[in-house]
Amino acid sequence: MAMIRSLVAVEMARRRQTSKSTLSRTGKRDRKSPDMKKILILFLLSAIALGGCNSAESKKKKEAAALKKRAKADLREDNDDVDFQAFVGRLKKAVAAHDVNTLASMMVEDFLYVLGGTQTEDRKGDGVFKYWDDNGLWTELDAILTERFAKKENVWVAPPQWADPSLHYDGYRVGVTRVGGSWKFIYFVNG
Repeated sequence: MAMIRSLVAVEMARRRQTSKSTLSRTGKRDRKSPDMKKILILFLLSAIALGGCNSAESKKKKEAAALKKRAKADLREDNDDVDFQAFVGRLKKAVAAHDVNTLASMMVEDFLYVLGGTQTEDRKGDGVFKYWDDNGLWTELDAILTERFAKKENVWVAPPQWADPSLHYDGYRVGVTRVGGSWKFIYFVNG
C-alpha cells in the first residue's frame, strides 16, 4: 500500500512538473515564451502573405472598371438638342406602352430590325412589331433606350459602346437620326 502511494505521489509530481513547463508560475500560459513568439510571427507572416494576393474576381472587377472608364472618357459627346431629348422621351414612352401606332410614326419606312449576312438579306420595314413580340424584344429595347446616346458618323446610337470601334460591341443597339428635318428611329438590331 505504501508502495502504491509513493508511486502515485511520484506520478503526480511528474505530471505537475510537465504541466508547469507550458504554464507560468500563476498557472496561465506564458505569452513571452519562444514558442508563442514563433506562432505569432508565423500567423502575422501568413496574414501578410495571403492579404496581399489578388483574386481573379478582383482582377476582373478592375478590368471592367477600366473598360467603363475608357468608354466614358472617349464618348463624352452627348446630344443636348431639345428636339432630340423630346424625341427620345416620346420613344421611351411609346416602347414602354407598346404603342405601335406612335412607334410607327417615329420610324423610317425601311426600319432595320434584323441584320442579314448581306444588305439584301437584312429584314426591314413591315413585320417589325410581330418580330419583337415573337422574340420578346420589347424589354430589351426598353433597356437599351435607358442608355446614353453617342454619335457614330451621322447617327446617334445607344448604348454608347457601339460608337467606339475599339470596344467591339456586338449586342443590341438602336439608331436615331434626322430625316427631312425631324428625328427618326432607324434601327434596332443585334450582332
